[in-house]
Amino acid sequence: MIRQVKHMGQADSTSIGPASGADVRQGAAGEFGSVESGRATDTDTTPREAAATPIRVAVVDDHEMFRAGVIATLQPYFHIVGQAADVEGSIAMIADIRPDVVLLDVHVPGGEGGGGAEILAKSQPLSPASAFLALSVSDSPQDVGSVIRAGARGYVTKTITGDDLISSIKQVHEGYAVFSPKLAGFVLSAFQGAPMDGAGDARGRDEELDLLSGREQEVMRLIARGYTYKEVAAELFISIKTVETHMSNVLRKLQLSNRTELTRWAADRRIV
Repeated sequence: MIRQVKHMGQADSTSIGPASGADVRQGAAGEFGSVESGRATDTDTTPREAAATPIRVAVVDDHEMFRAGVIATLQPYFHIVGQAADVEGSIAMIADIRPDVVLLDVHVPGGEGGGGAEILAKSQPLSPASAFLALSVSDSPQDVGSVIRAGARGYVTKTITGDDLISSIKQVHEGYAVFSPKLAGFVLSAFQGAPMDGAGDARGRDEELDLLSGREQEVMRLIARGYTYKEVAAELFISIKTVETHMSNVLRKLQLSNRTELTRWAADRRIV
């Protein structure tokens, strides 16, 4: 069953489910606490709603400021039990803590370079009851498909509101597949086993994209969509100088001259 989840009178996300045989873990009753060194303490008071639904959540994102902001937003409603910034640390944390829901960035450094999909593949056998919800700046078919096929139960972008993110985590915990409306076609294709848009392009194009690091791909997609350097810096929580450096590397690796050529290159591959 597909349903629209509405907030403030508008449909903000779509969910499918619950999936047959979904293993939904219920948290233990109790209070929630603040995060210290990646673990939660039991000192803070929380809203009554959170006390009634103590979902244990872990946050994986290599952007420290963004991760801290997400934790601050979620903490009154969930038990934040862990956090990590790279592939190896995420796998170890998930195996140790076994959270109910893992909020997972797609492009995470470390490991074998597989990012969020690698974390999923290696963590699920260690914590089979955990549900994974991807939260990424990227809305490319390749990124959506990789984590959904790896086992993520949902995919939302970082433009999501705090209320919608809270709702999405609850739905994923209940066994629903949740995703941003603009990603619906990509996600349905992944569930149905169909090729993703752009996935059938010539293999050489994929090799060109693979020349870019995960961060360079994030910068490239935002620039190709028309973001200014300042807006990219704010979106990714990096400096304008760092954006300029990544952009220079992107143009050099792809043998392009300017952002106009980059936009055309990205549009031809349907990755923006």
